[in-house]
Amino acid sequence: MRSKSLMISAGLAATVLLALAGALALDLLPAPWAAPASVPPAVSVSAALPASAAPAASAASADATTSAASAIRVEAAPVPTSVPASVPTPVEAPAQTAAQPVAQPIAQAIAPAQTPAHLTGKALAVGEAQAAPVPGGGEAAAWSPGAPWNYKTFREAMRQSGRASELPEQEFAELQARKVVAMQSIERYLKRRFGQADANVLRAFRELPREYYHYDYQRKQAFASNSYEAAPKPWAIGYGSALSDYLGQAYMTQLSRPRPGDTVLEIGTGSGFQSSLLSRIVKDVYSVEIIQPLGTGVARIYKPLGLENVRTRVADGYYGWPEVKGGFDIIMVTCVARYVSPELLRQLKPEGRLIVPIGQPFKRGQVLYVFTKDKSGKVHSRKDMGVFFIPMTGKILQGKS
Repeated sequence: MRSKSLMISAGLAATVLLALAGALALDLLPAPWAAPASVPPAVSVSAALPASAAPAASAASADATTSAASAIRVEAAPVPTSVPASVPTPVEAPAQTAAQPVAQPIAQAIAPAQTPAHLTGKALAVGEAQAAPVPGGGEAAAWSPGAPWNYKTFREAMRQSGRASELPEQEFAELQARKVVAMQSIERYLKRRFGQADANVLRAFRELPREYYHYDYQRKQAFASNSYEAAPKPWAIGYGSALSDYLGQAYMTQLSRPRPGDTVLEIGTGSGFQSSLLSRIVKDVYSVEIIQPLGTGVARIYKPLGLENVRTRVADGYYGWPEVKGGFDIIMVTCVARYVSPELLRQLKPEGRLIVPIGQPFKRGQVLYVFTKDKSGKVHSRKDMGVFFIPMTGKILQGKS
């Protein structure tokens, strides 16, 4: 009898553990590395949110007619384990202090696809590249922000960018309904984090067709049907890179406080969505991608959407974009760095903001830092919150210079 009781107890314990594991996998519980937030006044955050806002997003999707089918597609999508979630995770945030770059020695091997041997110079052969439509360099852009976005326009924009898509028209219509729900989730999330949602950030999200950016450049395969997912998550886009989840991108955008006259540098072009998002708010965006086949592919996506104020380059982001006179009002690093590149700090304008995740590649404990430069040129830093990003590669992995 006693042995039978022990067996029942063990079975119940295993069931509970499996349930907890499943909940964590679905982002229904806070991640185990999350800690209560201590909100610095400069951020004006009204309330802390767990590592994932999936429950809120799921609840908001209850009215969507395709929520059940969408959830199935989301879970079935091929996302490698190396693609981490990037929704900000609250961590202890001390008062503002003098900048102290964080450097942690690592012995983590990075996959060759992420760190090609020839991608270590300041600038590579591709250099600066304005996106050009394909084919026929003289044709008009398929779309411009503010114009009607429909299935025909989507297909034409994809064609001009040189990417194929087999998205059925019915699924395209379903995505537009899901976008409304996703926008509600973004607005609620920003209100919780900042006290209010920046109207320019919301407008930029509404303008951009996120489904256009769901594309795997290594497999040459679109997966637009997964966009505006109920439970926000990152998506693999090939070559070890990822399209970050939309809540994380909304958070970092508002955190950077973009203004209409700003000049912005992004390190880690990735899918091109973050640079496109910023381009709808600021004057000019410069974006650097270290992975050559990804950088050259993504450089072609801006022109079909009429985004003429984005310039891209294939190079090592450690060196920034020094040819831009006057530097940058905002520098946003969308990959985790071992420490802050001194080159990026040099290119930050007085009163500028540098947003950068710092930590070890593929490790928990990464922290989003906000560096600011005052009018006298002195640099200050503060911790914002915990995050989890794919690593910055190139010079940054060789140690401080």
